[in-house]
Amino acid sequence: MPTPPIPDELQAVLAKPNPAVIATLRSDGSPVTTATWYVWDDGQVLVNMDQSRVRLSHMRRDPRVSLTVLDGDDWYRHVSLLGRVVRLEDDEGLVQIDRIAQHYRGTPYPARDRGRVNAWIEVERWHAWGP
Repeated sequence: MPTPPIPDELQAVLAKPNPAVIATLRSDGSPVTTATWYVWDDGQVLVNMDQSRVRLSHMRRDPRVSLTVLDGDDWYRHVSLLGRVVRLEDDEGLVQIDRIAQHYRGTPYPARDRGRVNAWIEVERWHAWGP
């Protein structure tokens, strides 16, 4: 698998609000996957989750993750990113989830009554498939 930098044409795919699935590791080492929103941010991936999500405890225990992004225009084209969570932080004022929601839906995130956490992922390796 290649290491960064990721080619410009694949960064263009990552910059779009495409469907994505994140994999984290349970305490027994088995993977668990979850559909997620993300934002490609200057070579890193930002994901955001409710503070009660189990995947957050997975990331705290083992920062290794994988994110697969499907090109919304051609699902046979995808980019898989392997890396690790390098920073977890509370999403004060829901700034980052609003940013992600704007990216996907064009509106701020509607649920304002629960704390959220940002996870910044540093890409170590990547793989792509498709035209």
